[in-house]
Amino acid sequence: MARFRIAATIGALAAAGLLLASCSSGSPSGGAPSESAGGGSEELTPITVGLLTIAPSAAVEYGIQNGIFEEHGLDVETSIAQGGAAMLPAVSTGQIDFGVGNPLSVLTAASQGIDVRITSGYSFSLEEGDDINAVVAKADSGITTWADLEGKTVSVNAVNTQGDLTIKDSVAQDGGDPDAVNFSEIAFPDALAQLDAGNVDAVWIPEPFLGGALTQPEEYTVVGYPNQNSLPGLPTMVTFASGAVVEDTETLEKWRSAITDVLETVNGDPEGFAAVIAEFTGMPEATALELRLERLSGELDPQVITDLSALAAEYGFIESEPDLDVVIAE
Repeated sequence: MARFRIAATIGALAAAGLLLASCSSGSPSGGAPSESAGGGSEELTPITVGLLTIAPSAAVEYGIQNGIFEEHGLDVETSIAQGGAAMLPAVSTGQIDFGVGNPLSVLTAASQGIDVRITSGYSFSLEEGDDINAVVAKADSGITTWADLEGKTVSVNAVNTQGDLTIKDSVAQDGGDPDAVNFSEIAFPDALAQLDAGNVDAVWIPEPFLGGALTQPEEYTVVGYPNQNSLPGLPTMVTFASGAVVEDTETLEKWRSAITDVLETVNGDPEGFAAVIAEFTGMPEATALELRLERLSGELDPQVITDLSALAAEYGFIESEPDLDVVIAE
């Protein structure tokens, strides 16, 4: 089994505070030599990338194990975050160079004056067909439409993020009152059990929990796909960095080129990617191979970020929209 090159946890880095921030402020240099495309050698640029332990994040580990980042001149280590809330300040203070997380969290931080900027795409909800997350209710609950959620309690993994935003918008589009929907924070692995216990009326769950529910149609029914209904093709994760790294245009371009290459390669190697997902998350490899994953791509249409920002402001998730000419890094 390959060994993951995981740096100290972000929590430990945070404890080290400004000392570590000053040591890794995004102007990396040095590293081991590698062969360039022209046959010469060049110094690898060391960077640290913050990840959550979810299946799509394993693509970065795939890129490390298969030498793709090295081919682009990068020496990548990963730092596992407990959640997106911990990763954003670590990136903004330079404790880690790049983060992989949901774009609304980046927009929220930017609207609060935190210097974080979107540097590339990463993963996207499916624009049509069966999406990779959904709102699920008990089959006998009578909840079959978005408007039926009015007055009900829906679980999300965290409030004021993309789950409750797109659910609110879906309820409004269906003629319901989005402010009459109650949201409860429940971790994804516990959501269906809480639904079974009657503690919530519906749950917002991604894969692999959604796939598990779909195998039991006598127990559960899909109310709808909120991402697809509200903002089709919504990015579930983007990559982001802070000022010093973003202004290092050479490193930024290496990162964009490398992550795009990694994600394209992953798309063409489902079995190899499943093996890395299994190592990264601890799930059985057979389960990883059966996962329905987001669309993975390093390309990003700025318009979808613009639409997300406007929707977040409309529903009060952010007080004012950040300057997207700054937040979406050139």
